[in-house]
Amino acid sequence: MAERVGFIGLGHMGRPMARNLLAAGFPLTVHNRSQGPVEELAAAGAAPARSPMEVAQVSDIVITMLPDSPDVEAVVTGPNGVAEGLRPGAVVIDMSTILPAVSRRLAEALEVRGGHWLDAPVSGGPQGAAAATLSIMVGGREEDFARGRPVFEALGKTVVHVGPAGAGSTAKLCNQVACVLNLLGVAEALVLAEKAGLDPNRLFQAIRAGSAGSWMMENQAPKMIARDFAPGFFVRLQQKDLRLVLATAEECGAPLPGAALVNQIFRILEADGKGELGTQAIFLAIEKLAGLDPSPPQR
Repeated sequence: MAERVGFIGLGHMGRPMARNLLAAGFPLTVHNRSQGPVEELAAAGAAPARSPMEVAQVSDIVITMLPDSPDVEAVVTGPNGVAEGLRPGAVVIDMSTILPAVSRRLAEALEVRGGHWLDAPVSGGPQGAAAATLSIMVGGREEDFARGRPVFEALGKTVVHVGPAGAGSTAKLCNQVACVLNLLGVAEALVLAEKAGLDPNRLFQAIRAGSAGSWMMENQAPKMIARDFAPGFFVRLQQKDLRLVLATAEECGAPLPGAALVNQIFRILEADGKGELGTQAIFLAIEKLAGLDPSPPQR
């Protein structure tokens, strides 16, 4: 019989993920700060809960999908939080992107209460969340990972146990470093083409299948060329992730000049009031540095 799952945080990522758990047959209890998504999931068959504590009281596995480290700490160990309602032996799976140090601290706090912790952040964005094709990187004990695997397989295509508590959060930050540097490379290539008088569409067709090809090239270059900066992943949220990256790099002494550079380039967008655009808007910042006069974004 499927374990009872609780889901807290029904935003752009959490809502489709919760729907996929329902579709996979898991008994599901949900909670969110705003009630609209709770009502939507309840209409699809989930049980609503009034607090994180109430979710934990009826769940064998509790999933959190929240914006930042303080949000996860408040939901897990704050008043009326998950820890206050935790069932003996329950597993809390945090799928947010947070500081590895916070993941380790929460793992220790739950162990004291007889519970278990997995940090399992995801990559793939809202599209991957809706299609259940997320990449999931998991930190925690092997036995807890094995217990959570059926849940993970209902949410994603690639599921990898990367180490002890905190390792999943660290892996996600490594993922973000690779993503933003790839994104920067795509933007710089297109701006160079623009400055040199090349047709950007022809450049894209010429290089997409060679060694410059990547997910970012395939998915974000066409948006840059079309000047479509509607958010899949917001600039402001990528900046949050980069702050976590740089804090973790400072903690362990890792030099990350590229990530620091992208953080500063995104600050150009924030200073221009473009923090709500998609991360492909890095193209606008590189255009600005190149002395080009970009037309306003389409959306």
